[in-house]
Amino acid sequence: MRRTRPGAGSLGSGGGTLHARRATGEERTLTSVEAGPDFDDFEDVPDQGTSRRTQSRGGDRAVSKLWHITLSVSGSEAPLTEVRRGLEQLAHDHPFLLTSRYANDHAEIRYWEEARDLHDAAAVALRLWGEHRSSAKLPPWEIVGLEVIDRETYHLRIAEGYGPPPAAPVGVHPF
Repeated sequence: MRRTRPGAGSLGSGGGTLHARRATGEERTLTSVEAGPDFDDFEDVPDQGTSRRTQSRGGDRAVSKLWHITLSVSGSEAPLTEVRRGLEQLAHDHPFLLTSRYANDHAEIRYWEEARDLHDAAAVALRLWGEHRSSAKLPPWEIVGLEVIDRETYHLRIAEGYGPPPAAPVGVHPF
């Protein structure tokens, strides 16, 4: 499982996060990040929406894929302006967020996660709220729901008219 962006640390191992600080008004420069070893033979592996394995110089290994995450949190009421500000900060700290919806006592966060399998994607999703609670000044709410589906299932649901519509508009919005 990998999630990288220039200037940021990994969420996966140290238990904490590392955030690059920028001066107010300073714009983020977009740069390419080289794909890791999981993607060496990506073109040769058909996308079937299930865990896939590829043969490479290092032997047989799992290939990462995308998972659509919907994380629901809830708790005691908080001022809407503080909830919105916290979710906007979370979106800034975690640039893979697609959309967040919120009310004064609950919120829903939707995003794509790259991981080897469902277990890894769910583990990262379950840590997201707690790891960013203090840095983003999020309300002290608990996770009350988690949905993790693979990319193929997400697109099948959308094509069949089930499930939430694609995450548009992107951003933080009230319910």
